[in-house]
Amino acid sequence: MVMRASGRPPLLRDPNLHVVFGVTLMAMLGVASVTPAFPQIAEQLAVTPQSVGLLISVFTLPGAILTPFLGVLADRYGRKRILVPSLFLFGIAGFACGFARTFELLVGLRLLQGLGGAALGSMNVTIIGDLYEGSRRTTAFGYNASVLSVGTALYPAIGGALAVIGWFVPFFLPILAVPVGLFVLLVLKSPEPTVRAGLGEYLRSTLRMFRNREVLALFSASVVTFILIYGAYLSYLPFLLVGAFGFSSLWIGLVMATTSIATAVASFYLGRLARAYGEGRLVKFGFVLYVVAFAAIPFATSLWGLIALILVFGAANGINIPSILTMVAGYPPPESRAAFMSVNGMLLRLGQTLGPVAAGAAFTLRGIDGAFLASAGLGAATLLLLLACAPDRALHSRKP
Repeated sequence: MVMRASGRPPLLRDPNLHVVFGVTLMAMLGVASVTPAFPQIAEQLAVTPQSVGLLISVFTLPGAILTPFLGVLADRYGRKRILVPSLFLFGIAGFACGFARTFELLVGLRLLQGLGGAALGSMNVTIIGDLYEGSRRTTAFGYNASVLSVGTALYPAIGGALAVIGWFVPFFLPILAVPVGLFVLLVLKSPEPTVRAGLGEYLRSTLRMFRNREVLALFSASVVTFILIYGAYLSYLPFLLVGAFGFSSLWIGLVMATTSIATAVASFYLGRLARAYGEGRLVKFGFVLYVVAFAAIPFATSLWGLIALILVFGAANGINIPSILTMVAGYPPPESRAAFMSVNGMLLRLGQTLGPVAAGAAFTLRGIDGAFLASAGLGAATLLLLLACAPDRALHSRKP
């Protein structure tokens, strides 16, 4: 095995990180692969665009409620004991969605799939925090975000292509989570926490960490980030593309996939950017990019102009999401990390759940333009909060 001067193997050759990549790809599969089929679902099942957004909200709702409890269990009993059953439930319930032929049954199965997916988005980043420290942790989060961006690039395109066969076909994809669960069980070698304190002391010490105003600012940024992504962008950009350009589900998927090009590039080089500027500055810059993209999208007069703004949005994701995760993961000790990251995951799920609802309210009042402009205003407010409260670098001193 090739070793660096420090004696540690290159991150991209670590099989543990490869398994984490698989979990990350599953965590994003539940939404990104099905949104290109939303216009078809609305037509075939005779529901409104606002109602179709429930397929996102009911999927993310269990994570908004259960993730902190799953984090506590992962701290007490181990990461694998939570992650493996979650992957199996996610895959089997998601696969069953492909057989639903009524909107009510589809919503119910999506809720069950969401129960399985509740832990995925927090356990993968918790394990990265367990495995690595300092600049290697930042780099690992950046690589993980690059993999995530590949998934978000491929899933809309794959989902759009499969939706040409039938609106229900993209829902068969989650069965891939079952083999990923087997890899977690048999291949992953990550340190498990050894909690010595009693449950009461553990909970009190964990809760004390949430009083830090810098942590609260970062948690707020997590919520808003996913309100922006799952609101105007994922829920209403498909309808904008249909209305402005008459695109089919396949072309909707291809255009939406372009955001991941910029996300992949920005997140791949995140380690270098963070060493130069600090994660806090990068988060703030990411919100500047969000404001620019959402404020300008309603006024794009050509497809190429719209794609350019989608690339700006993608760069914001690549800079913002892994930088927040790095800062949050560095704050708690290992024996509380799963609970801490799970609260962040709960807020992420809350953002995913609120996004379609908030954008739907703005859509009802002012149409698609209103949904995007309201998102720009929310991004600007969050930027002001970060400027007032968030540090420029990781909350704890960085190790090499």
